[in-house]
Formats: sequence, C-alpha cells, structure tokens
Amino acid sequence: MTGTSRPSYAVRVSRPGQRWRVELLAQDAEDELPVLERALGEPGADGWPGPFVVVVDSGLYFVVLRHGPGGMVRALISDATMQEWVLAAEVVERYGIAVDTDGAFDDDESGWPGGDLDVFADDGLPAAELRPIVTADDLWADEMVTRIARRLGFADELAAVVPA
Repeated sequence: MTGTSRPSYAVRVSRPGQRWRVELLAQDAEDELPVLERALGEPGADGWPGPFVVVVDSGLYFVVLRHGPGGMVRALISDATMQEWVLAAEVVERYGIAVDTDGAFDDDESGWPGGDLDVFADDGLPAAELRPIVTADDLWADEMVTRIARRLGFADELAAVVPA
C-alpha cells in the first residue's frame, strides 16, 4: 500500500429490477449516522433484498448499513478498532458491535471487521466469502468495496459515481 490519499465517499446501492443503481450521497465520509440510516428509505419499500448504504472513510475502513428483518438496521464495519474516527465509533456504539481492543490486532497491527458479515448474503455473498475480502491486509477499504462491488456485479455503476 502506498501513502497516497484515499477516497472517502458515501453511496446508496439498490437493485430495482435486474440492474444495480448506485447513487452518490456524499464525496466525503463525514455524514452523520442518522442521515445514512434515512438514506436506506423505508424497510421493504424497494423490495427484497433492499438497498444498502456504503461509506468509505479515507480508505481506512468502510461501513455498510442495510435493513434486516422487521426493519432493524444491520451494520458491518470493516475495522471495528477504528474508534478514533467519529463514524466508526457511532456505528460500533449504536449497533452494539463488540470490539476486543486487547486481542483485536494481528502481528502487523491490522484491525478486524465487526457486525453482520452476512449483510450481503441475500445478494449471493455470504460471510464465508466476504471475510477474506474484509480481512485482507494488502487492501485499503475502498479496494475492499471495489472487490465486493465486482463480486456482486455493480462495480461499473460504483466507478461511474465515486471520485477517483
């Protein structure tokens, strides 16, 4: 990995019909959590599986929010140890994501994902296949999201709206 500046952004991803749709919510990742939750829309309004919001913060971590059964919000954070970042701390606190800061780091100081690793299971990307992506030590968060987008089939739509 290089020391270059990495992109930050927030997008809403949905699949009305057979085609993916990606909407840019912000070109930075400083949106407040309630704003991101509202961007999900009403539970079930867009069919099943419903839309999700992805936020990439400076390439350091990403967050995914999505409605689950009964309208509850499911959350995934690629590195739950990023507590010094406001959005990461809010996500961990609001969704009760456990963070073991004493044992959370491996030998090269990489953190660990937290929350719902099955957040994309309804789209065909179960936790067993997502885990290697979100734990890859050689990928920035935006690169992880790009891999997820490629795997699910919305990489072109993501690239069209996300700043390079």
